[in-house]
Amino acid sequence: MSQQAHPARIQVSTNKKPLFFYVNLAKRFLQEHGEVQLSALGLAISSMVTVAEILKSGQWAVESRITTGLDTTEEEGRDRPMQKAKMEIILIKSPQFNDLMAASSSQQQSSSSSPGASSSNPPGGPGGLPGTGPSSQLQGGGPSEVQGMQYLSLQ
Repeated sequence: MSQQAHPARIQVSTNKKPLFFYVNLAKRFLQEHGEVQLSALGLAISSMVTVAEILKSGQWAVESRITTGLDTTEEEGRDRPMQKAKMEIILIKSPQFNDLMAASSSQQQSSSSSPGASSSNPPGGPGGLPGTGPSSQLQGGGPSEVQGMQYLSLQ
């Protein structure tokens, strides 16, 4: 793993911030530095991978490098050191990044300038993801497709 601190490093945690905090921070680092290093220990690895996949599936970033290892920590009151899984993902700006940022900022400007527009519920529902809004709920238990994954409603 890198011994030197990356200038655009994000340490992902499972309980400190919501997932889209990390997604938006990563976009900002991509814009400023051209790349971002996502880092996580233990149970936070799945959250970090989710952040990376959101950025990749939205065509914001491209994977550059993935490293894995064990991080050894010594805690008071323990006889021996404890090892936790560690993972780092380096993402770089995708070729579409600047176009997506321009489209995103113009969309925000037009929605904030229109009367009655509210930014409390982003497109796609309260979570900002397709398939999370009220219009995406299934009637009758048929399958639906959400970002390439198929779900079956059991109503």
